[in-house]
Amino acid sequence: MLTIGQLAATAGVTVRTVRHYHHVGLLPEPERDASGYRRYSAQAAVDLIRIRTLADAGVPLAHIDTLLHAQPAEFDAAVTDIDAALQRKIDQLTEYRRRIAELAAGERLFLPSEVVAILDRMRSYGVSELRVRLERDSWILMQALDPHAMPQRIREKNAGFDDPETTRLYLACDEAVDWDPHDPRLERLIDDLDAWQITHERDSHRAGSRELVSSRISEASPAWQRILDALAHRAERRRTAGHDS
Repeated sequence: MLTIGQLAATAGVTVRTVRHYHHVGLLPEPERDASGYRRYSAQAAVDLIRIRTLADAGVPLAHIDTLLHAQPAEFDAAVTDIDAALQRKIDQLTEYRRRIAELAAGERLFLPSEVVAILDRMRSYGVSELRVRLERDSWILMQALDPHAMPQRIREKNAGFDDPETTRLYLACDEAVDWDPHDPRLERLIDDLDAWQITHERDSHRAGSRELVSSRISEASPAWQRILDALAHRAERRRTAGHDS
């Protein structure tokens, strides 16, 4: 007769594992003997080794009891079902691995190649990675909220970067990211951006996504928040003046 420690050592498992198998009903727990100890028979050792072997093979504990008491034909059928379930899990994990590997492609996982080319173009001009990430997020939002506007916006963006003044303003805004929102240099930048905005006035059909995009940008910098607020205030004054006239 074996103690629980000897039983566990015979099967190559821990005492905690034996007790767990007791708890889930896989291995009967013997009554205590006159000295107050539980003693296990050789059959218990054989059963425990079979349980461990099935568990090591990937058989779920919920199915092990059925297999332990199955006839040969039932055992074969059960193993076939378990194997099919494991294959489905393998296929699922393989798909997860494929998708994780795609994450290495960064923006290419979320955005069309034309947009990725714009982000790479910004990097080539020296735009910071923070500003590039915000630009990326803006495109992701636009793609979700207004996908039909994407081709036109891509054309506009590329045309903008063909303009040296647009590129200069991108770099100037990028430099201002860490400025104090009361920095006097922001006034000149706001004037330049406002003049650019007047010259490059866009249609209002993207208003639904613009608010989210502006919110995403302003989260990154108090200085950028001030710029956006000032530009919005000036645009509103122009609209009001236009209506009054």
